[in-house]
Amino acid sequence: MNQQFCRSMVAGCVAAVAFSAGAQAAQQEYPTRAVRMIVPFAPGGPTDTIARVIAQKLTEGLGQQVVVDNRAGAGGNIGMGLAASSPADGHTMIIVSSSFVVNPVLYKTIPYDPYKSFAPVSNVAASPNVFTVHPTIAAKSMKELLTLISADPKKYSIATPGVGTTPDLSAQLLKLTSKLDFVTVPFGGAGPAVGAVVGNQVQIGCTALPPTTPHIQAGRLRAIAVTSAKRSGAIPEVPTMAELGFKGQEADTLQGLLVPAGTPKAVIDKLYGQVQKMIAQKDVKDRIEGLGFAINGSSPAEFNAQIRVEIEKWGKVVKAAGIKVN
Repeated sequence: MNQQFCRSMVAGCVAAVAFSAGAQAAQQEYPTRAVRMIVPFAPGGPTDTIARVIAQKLTEGLGQQVVVDNRAGAGGNIGMGLAASSPADGHTMIIVSSSFVVNPVLYKTIPYDPYKSFAPVSNVAASPNVFTVHPTIAAKSMKELLTLISADPKKYSIATPGVGTTPDLSAQLLKLTSKLDFVTVPFGGAGPAVGAVVGNQVQIGCTALPPTTPHIQAGRLRAIAVTSAKRSGAIPEVPTMAELGFKGQEADTLQGLLVPAGTPKAVIDKLYGQVQKMIAQKDVKDRIEGLGFAINGSSPAEFNAQIRVEIEKWGKVVKAAGIKVN
């Protein structure tokens, strides 16, 4: 019995060493060819912008080309479905926005399971939403703006980047908490939504900060409030909703890196390590923050927990607002 026990112990140790060596080898060898980074949106938007910064740095860090592949459509579902069905070897990854956590409750069916189809790597960065008005609008604060709206709700509309986007849900959340029946006007992306407010076709906007920042800085839009927990370094003079007395309005648009479920842990660890190296570089930090994003760099476990919290949070808003997408 003792000899058998000893042999079992030795065999177990050999297996453990072999497994460890195999994992290390997989991490050292990966990647063996070009890596595809799927972006489930059209070029030029916030997620695409972040993806290209990440792709460039991963190319340098991994020693293989990381190629951005834009697969827009269906609120991101097309690209996310494609990534979910890709081989789990680390040679396909995807950068998602908050549509990843909203779509499961917004659409009747989606081509992925947010809990089972992917392995989180990191929420690299996040951008708050910002409420803006055209400069001709008299309101200089959120309180003044809501007073204007309450006097004539049919006169004022809020432009958003699309149904179910976090800016759209932020506007819906404000609508629910303020009990004002203003109209939200969903556009086909941040660019058209921002352009509509700049052109004074819609008086108010709620959009992600990055595509809106240049217009705020140039005076084409007046920023009223941001939805982040603290002020943004891109527009530090603009207060948060909480500072203005509107509690529970925090919302941002995540920019998360995922790989298909089943991807080896060694590969995920290597990618997460590259993310940490990347966000520590001054040029990357300055670039990302200059666009209006806040650096995050959460761990796989932290990002996984965030996904679960946000699905529940936005699910409640979607149901309360009665939002549906066919």
